[in-house]
Amino acid sequence: MDALSPALLLQQETESRLAHFDFSTAWALGRHLHDRAAERGAPVAIEVYAFGQVLFLSALPGSVPDNLEWMRRKRNTVLRYGHSSMYVGMLNQQRGEAMAQYAFLSQSDYTDHGGSFPLLNSSGAVLGAVSISGLPSEEDHALALWGIQQVGRQGANSQ
Repeated sequence: MDALSPALLLQQETESRLAHFDFSTAWALGRHLHDRAAERGAPVAIEVYAFGQVLFLSALPGSVPDNLEWMRRKRNTVLRYGHSSMYVGMLNQQRGEAMAQYAFLSQSDYTDHGGSFPLLNSSGAVLGAVSISGLPSEEDHALALWGIQQVGRQGANSQ
């Protein structure tokens, strides 16, 4: 994997837009992620959130209740800023800022650690987020992105 940079993260978002997304797509996305994580023995929790609600939630062996809180905080960051939580964190790091120091954000509700990726329609509107917690930030991010790419390919092949 190339070294992550804000430009690469924005490119990932542009290239991972979905022509179609609904409840069935959310389930397929969640299943892809669950199966991949289970195959690798990854101790993660997985959430697909869209249309104002959780559409898929799974916790694999080795995950802990804190993973659910991390996913919620990462998702809130994506929904607020419209970009992956990894991108927000990288921008903050480049600016020498820490999200933990933002006076207007509750640290119990937001975080800029990687692992939540926006679900974007073809015009770039944020429909929701897919979030992973349990691995290092870059690995959580990579797994979320991989899942979106899988359902994006399926959608392209079914049209």
